[in-house]
Amino acid sequence: MARKIAFVNYKGGVGKTSLIVNVAACLAQRGKRVLLFDFDTQSNASIWLLKLERWNRINAGGTGSFFSIYDPGTARVKDCIIRDVVEGKEGQKLLPGLDLVPTTFNLVDLEGEYKPDPKRPTFALFADQLAEVEGSYDFILFDCPPNILRASQNGLFVANEIYVPANPDALSLIGFTLLIEKLLRFQQTSASFRTAAMGPAAQVYGVVFNSIKVNVDIEVPKMRMQLRLNQFKAQKRAVAPTAKIFDTQIRDAMIVRRAVTLGLPVFLVGTEGAEADSVANDYRRLVTEMIEHAPAR
Repeated sequence: MARKIAFVNYKGGVGKTSLIVNVAACLAQRGKRVLLFDFDTQSNASIWLLKLERWNRINAGGTGSFFSIYDPGTARVKDCIIRDVVEGKEGQKLLPGLDLVPTTFNLVDLEGEYKPDPKRPTFALFADQLAEVEGSYDFILFDCPPNILRASQNGLFVANEIYVPANPDALSLIGFTLLIEKLLRFQQTSASFRTAAMGPAAQVYGVVFNSIKVNVDIEVPKMRMQLRLNQFKAQKRAVAPTAKIFDTQIRDAMIVRRAVTLGLPVFLVGTEGAEADSVANDYRRLVTEMIEHAPAR
């Protein structure tokens, strides 16, 4: 059974997309079958992994992106999967096992112009279609925007685990707190659509300190985040008893921005020496922690 994990924080700018793209890539490097859904209308993960030329074709064509399952509604999730998405200059597959369901800017219409069936909300339709493909994967990851509107609801409804990317600042803590409030409200309103086969509603299993700049002391922000995590655990508010702040911290580095430009995960850039190796190893260590931190089945 695939582990389904949503990456989300109510604070934007925490490096969520760089985190999820490189985590997905490191999982695939370890031989895991990974499917990444881009639910952020900014399309950053899609543009990164497809590179601009391939993404532009999907954006201009109007089909093949995630929104296609809603409008015109003729596609299904299985039709939108781009297999082995990471390609080299000659189209060679550089990272077998990492698949993508891309998004384009038209996903914003899901929040406004699209009128769902009130008896079958968008997240319920998505859950039905995801069930057709999830057996083919070890990990399914959801890149959610900093809100719990319809796009994010898709991932949060079907996920069983939530990871919260954070920076060492007060706003990340506020964003985490707001996330829990909104998540609980969504879970209450969506509970009647859950089936036994889906398992329990998503809980926070981890907080990841990300994009840590050189010489920044994170001990005080980390302590405050741990106190809030413990508070939510005690209150049983959408936080798993085993939830933790991951030991691995992801460093900020120019190589990450260069990787975006090249359309590659960090460990495939390979031209920046020690910096590339150190940040790539951060992601690898985090993936090891993730695998070991699996919820009990």
